[in-house]
Amino acid sequence: MKRKLFIGNDWVAGKSGKHIDCIDPASGEVFDSVPAGGPADIDAAVSAARQAFDRGWKRTTGAERAKILRAISAGITANRERLAALETRDNGKPLPESFIDVDTIAQIYEMYAGLAEGLDARGEEALDLPGDAIRSTVAYRPIGVVGMITPWNFPLEQFTWKVAPALAAGCCAVVKPSEYTSLSALELAGIIAEAGLPAGVLNVVTGTGPEAGDALVRHPGVDKISFTGSTATGKHIMRTAAEDLKRVSLELGGKNPVIVFDDVDIDAGVEWVAFGAFVNQGQVCTATSRLLIHAPIADRFLKRLVEVAQGIRIGSGAAEGVKMGPLVSQVQYDKVMSHIAAGKKAGATLLTGGTRPAGLGKGYFLAPTIFADVTENMSIWTEEIFGPVLSVMRFEDEDEAIRLANDTPYGLAATVLSKDKDRAERVADALDTGITWQNCNNMVVIQAPWGGVKKSGMGRELGRWGLESFLEPKQKTRWLTAGSLGWYDMPAAAK
Repeated sequence: MKRKLFIGNDWVAGKSGKHIDCIDPASGEVFDSVPAGGPADIDAAVSAARQAFDRGWKRTTGAERAKILRAISAGITANRERLAALETRDNGKPLPESFIDVDTIAQIYEMYAGLAEGLDARGEEALDLPGDAIRSTVAYRPIGVVGMITPWNFPLEQFTWKVAPALAAGCCAVVKPSEYTSLSALELAGIIAEAGLPAGVLNVVTGTGPEAGDALVRHPGVDKISFTGSTATGKHIMRTAAEDLKRVSLELGGKNPVIVFDDVDIDAGVEWVAFGAFVNQGQVCTATSRLLIHAPIADRFLKRLVEVAQGIRIGSGAAEGVKMGPLVSQVQYDKVMSHIAAGKKAGATLLTGGTRPAGLGKGYFLAPTIFADVTENMSIWTEEIFGPVLSVMRFEDEDEAIRLANDTPYGLAATVLSKDKDRAERVADALDTGITWQNCNNMVVIQAPWGGVKKSGMGRELGRWGLESFLEPKQKTRWLTAGSLGWYDMPAAAK
């Protein structure tokens, strides 16, 4: 079937008439298609969003928006099976993980319903000022029309991380999902429309980055861009958005460390390391793809880690018991394989993986891959791979671990594993990242801020911070005393 774009609560054909194939990454077969949207489609979507914003959505109360957000959550839950199956077919991830994603986004819409109601309760904030001549308050207003560009690794979740708080704040949105995984965004748009969202408040235009994405960033009717993806693309978006001084939120790449001290329980530590490196096929911005292992336990730990990695069941995400599905596309598969080749050429020791698993001749499957004897200048240590590839270095003491962990242009996330709670806290505080985990790994807390420092981006998503990123504070100051300021020598009034 050929899908359509979602603009102004209507399903409309793309103006170019061209389509992009949807490929099942487990088989490499085409099973659907989406419109190849371009500048004209983006213009129509932004126009619809602007009309909806100015027509009244910006003046709705938080309670009114909360009612719709809760209806969206209920619609997601009612369509749980269909959404999860589509996500797995389109992205390749194991079906149980798709169910987790669907359940999580339902919770996120509920959370932002409550936060929208909280905006009503907060009202205008009065400032504590000296004297009684003036009174100042701060009101919070929605930014306006927001362009959102979402990635392919968590299509439903990343769509929701942006759309839910924007709607809660009173903004309107134009979403450009990844061309590799656009189907769940279109499905979710239909569910959201059925929840009673006014026409034009949410619009979805599928297409490529150079065509639809760039047009969205450049459009003068867009007030803010929210992007999740690579650091290179984030830099391009920031440069382009600067031409109109658009606000930007960027959640970008990471080369995240996991530091394992010698007092850990080996089996528990191995499980957290494997989960952090290989969940979602390593296609996670916060994947802990750099393992810093304390030298005294390194040999025992790595031996067990290899055993666990080799025991991970790989296959179609729809198959029961599968823990790792395929990579998302041929393009991504080739990129990851080039990194593996570079690691071998540089002299790193391949402990396991690096090849297509036996019996999986179709699709984009790759076995969990672990490199040891990695040095600081190797590309597999310094560059984000976005695949199931773990690079390992040993450290002798706490100071060396912190230095090696921080020696990166990225600063998204980091993990510390140690039974010594004081040491875990001390090391976590010393790491230059926006997110840290202690004695766990890659845990998403939807009520907490999510985002990075350095070249991992700017701004925060989730929790109240996600809501505030779509609000502008507006100062309102009133002169309370009678008479004039007395600054000028005023002439006498004419009689």
